[in-house]
Amino acid sequence: MIRVLIVDDHPVVRRGLRAMVDDLPELTAVGEAADGAAALALLSDAHPAPDVVLMDLQMGAGMHGVEATRRITALPDPPAVLILTTYSTDADILAAVEAGATGYLLKDAPPQDVAEAVRAAARGETVLAPPVAARLLGRMRSGRPTLSPRETEILGLLAEGLANRQISKRLFISEATVKTHLVHIYDKLGVDSRTAAIAAGLAAGLIRAG
Repeated sequence: MIRVLIVDDHPVVRRGLRAMVDDLPELTAVGEAADGAAALALLSDAHPAPDVVLMDLQMGAGMHGVEATRRITALPDPPAVLILTTYSTDADILAAVEAGATGYLLKDAPPQDVAEAVRAAARGETVLAPPVAARLLGRMRSGRPTLSPRETEILGLLAEGLANRQISKRLFISEATVKTHLVHIYDKLGVDSRTAAIAAGLAAGLIRAG
């Protein structure tokens, strides 16, 4: 079972999401939090830890979703953070992705889409709702980045959830060489994290989801 923590400031929304998660195969809700600080407190006490955090962005006076995502992804062996929100502005999307969110969905997504996104996030894959991907693509069309074949290959392996060491073994290159390629990829895509690089690559059509 994939263990899911739900973070949203509206009790009715939390109850609805919990019922939806518990009704889906292979998923189980293991906790709820009303803001980012409460989510971090739950994570510190959770044994075993959740696999995926479903995170809203704006949560009243409490710690907002971007800051919570940044702190969660900085934890040792962190769960994947999947944003589930009504907000889809460029600033919201980019801030969440740069903070380390594994995916970004809108709350009007069908339950089966949410379920597949949670499964993909648990596998380490990046998931973007079509409107979100379209927005990112629109930002990049003015100057689509160009990656070398090797850089594209490495970006694709990142999207599959492989760590640097796994990539080095798959491609028969050193881990240091992988890191050098990542520096070039980040620079060309104008990002500073693995998740942001994957999101940018998907939006630009440099790699394919799944």
